Order: sequence, then structure tokens, then C-alpha cells
Amino acid sequence: MSLELLIAFVAFAFVTSVTPGPNNTMLLASGVNFGIRRTLPHMLGISVGLMSLVLAVGFGLGQVFEQVPMLYVILRYVGALYLLYLAWKIARSGAPEANGDERGKPFSFAQAVAFQWINPKAWIMAVGAITTFVPQQNFVVNVLLIAAVFALVNCPTMSVWTAAGSLLRNWLRNPGALRFFNITMALLLVASLYPIFKDV
Repeated sequence: MSLELLIAFVAFAFVTSVTPGPNNTMLLASGVNFGIRRTLPHMLGISVGLMSLVLAVGFGLGQVFEQVPMLYVILRYVGALYLLYLAWKIARSGAPEANGDERGKPFSFAQAVAFQWINPKAWIMAVGAITTFVPQQNFVVNVLLIAAVFALVNCPTMSVWTAAGSLLRNWLRNPGALRFFNITMALLLVASLYPIFKDV
């Protein structure tokens, strides 16, 4: 891979990782509700999950969807249903209990990894990365490079969203304000489906 192509991919990875989407909306909400430390497994799971998805697409899963397009359609709708479920869970999140313990639990590492496989935006990112930025020469090496760079770029962009949520945490001590925030995050999570399905 040429240096110019690699720089272009880093820009692509940054923009697709830092812009609003299901992962970042959930990280912002998790930062508010659970803080940075308890959200770390969620963040790491996103990076590892996205890397594994990019590798799978690069090494043949993308061709399966080309051969059987209905599988991709099914995946998109399953992912959308799960996102609606997550939005409902976020909207119902409440304020911390009187003893200071938060109700509910943040995403685990394994849940965050698995979520990438039904996250419509993650699929678009993975397919776009492989089809646009991986040259045929030294294909295997380039797929590994793209997957690794995606994971590396993803970490600091996720940190921004989680840290923003954690900073908002002190301002949302009021249960009513926290409830409003969580409902807003749930609605944004639902809205993140629009760009994916607008042409369906």
C-alpha cells in the first residue's frame, strides 16, 4: 500500500469512527451513566469487534453477501431491531440509586465485540474500507494493515465520546435531567438508522 493511500485511509477511518453512529451514541450514554473506567471494556470491544469484522470482510465474507444479497438485507434488519432494543434500554436507564450505585450494567467486552457484527454502520465501514482502500497486490498484508489501522484510529475517537459523557455526568446529577438525556440519546440512536435505510 502506498503512503498516499494509507493517509487517505487514515482520514476515512477517522471520519467514519468519530462521526455520530450507534457505537458513539452508546459510548456517550455509557460515559454519563457509568463513567470512563466502567466503559473501557465496551470501548475495547468495539475496536476488537470492528477489526475482526474488517478481517472477515477482507477474507471472504463480503463475497458471500455479493453472492447472496438477501443475507445482508436480513443482517441489516436484525441489526436495526437490536438497535431499537438498545435505544429502549437507554431510554429506560434511570439515575444512580441512593447508595451511589448505577442501575443497570455497561456493555461488556464480549457484547461490544458481538454488536459490531449486527451494527449496520460497522458493516458499511468495513465493506467501504476493503473495497476502496485495499489494493490487490499483497492483498493479505494490506487487509491486515487496514484492520489494525482501523482499530488504532478507533480508540482515540471513542475516547472523545466516552470522556464527553463522563464530563456531562456531573451536570446530570438531577434525575430529571438524566432521564431527559437518556431519552435524547435513545432517540439519536434510532435516528442513526436513517442514513442506512433511507434508500431501502
